[in-house]
Amino acid sequence: MVRLVESGGGSVQAGGSLRLSCTASGVTTDDSDIGWYRQPPGKNCELVSTFGFTAPSVKGRFAISQDNSGHTVFLEMNSLKPEDTAVYYCAAQNRGFLPQIYGSSCRHPNALVNYWGQGTQVTISS
Repeated sequence: MVRLVESGGGSVQAGGSLRLSCTASGVTTDDSDIGWYRQPPGKNCELVSTFGFTAPSVKGRFAISQDNSGHTVFLEMNSLKPEDTAVYYCAAQNRGFLPQIYGSSCRHPNALVNYWGQGTQVTISS
């Protein structure tokens, strides 16, 4: 059984930093594409970062990494802005790459993502 558990969310002021962690069981980065999506309040889901993609809105501020086992994936977030406020989801795709999502909520079946975590809230105050 695949399970993805996020941690590390919270509330910080603009300009601050957070590091999100995703602990995976049943998949690793060797056999699956594991990355991060986010859903800001009232908006659709967007792909933030995978090992092959970084959203332009976070380039130079966010970085994805993993531990040696491939079971934990991190998202280091620096120079945070109020517009980074969202629920952040870890996701895994065991065939192919995590897709861009258009006009859908995260975790919706239309997103065509194999596995989702439960999400972690990130709130950035100005």
